[in-house]
Amino acid sequence: MSPYEEELHRRVDEVLHYVWDPAGVSNSPVARNDYDDFLPTVFAMVRDEASEETIAAYLNGLEEKEYDLEPDTEMTAHVADILVEWREILTARHAVKS
Repeated sequence: MSPYEEELHRRVDEVLHYVWDPAGVSNSPVARNDYDDFLPTVFAMVRDEASEETIAAYLNGLEEKEYDLEPDTEMTAHVADILVEWREILTARHAVKS
């Protein structure tokens, strides 16, 4: 991975664990890898310039199918916004051309 991708991957991982956190495990060090199964897909979506709506829809589906929860659409929209903002910040920081 390029330095841009490495940093973006780390940021996506952090946002999933500390902000999205549908399982409520963000304060448990032993659960730090709970969202690793979803990380590659979300990372690819963010890297490949998926829209906030697309990212939020994916997270809503995970909440419903993987966690048997009613999707928290407000939270997933917020998370998607943060992820897209990280993409923009890191794209500028690393001078990535799309």
